[in-house]
Amino acid sequence: MLQLDIVTPDRKFYSGEVKMVVARGVEGDLAILENRAPITTPIKIGKVRFFEGETEKSAALTDGYLSVLDNKVTIITSAAEWPDEIDFERAEAAKKRAEERLKSKADGTDVARAELALKRAINRLSFRA
Repeated sequence: MLQLDIVTPDRKFYSGEVKMVVARGVEGDLAILENRAPITTPIKIGKVRFFEGETEKSAALTDGYLSVLDNKVTIITSAAEWPDEIDFERAEAAKKRAEERLKSKADGTDVARAELALKRAINRLSFRA
């Protein structure tokens, strides 16, 4: 088993024993199993999935870091949300605002910031059933 801790600036989002963790690294998805070699890597906006016994859980993450050492996985991220915490109307509005900013490309538009906002909104919306 692995010990998984997911931490944000304002709360300890999750702590528990899991069989496997899957997260989006900068070079693609990472599947972490027991006895994995140590690693520390940046993570991208995406889902984290993990398995408590036979139960799969998932959450939306923003960027951050994932570290594995001695069967302990630590994810430090600026924000994490369970699917039932996501305000889908707010996420849809954020997606539309970001798309409009990117479409208009008015002087002073921070394109990188708008692209990140769009990616975060799309990630959150991917949990909508």
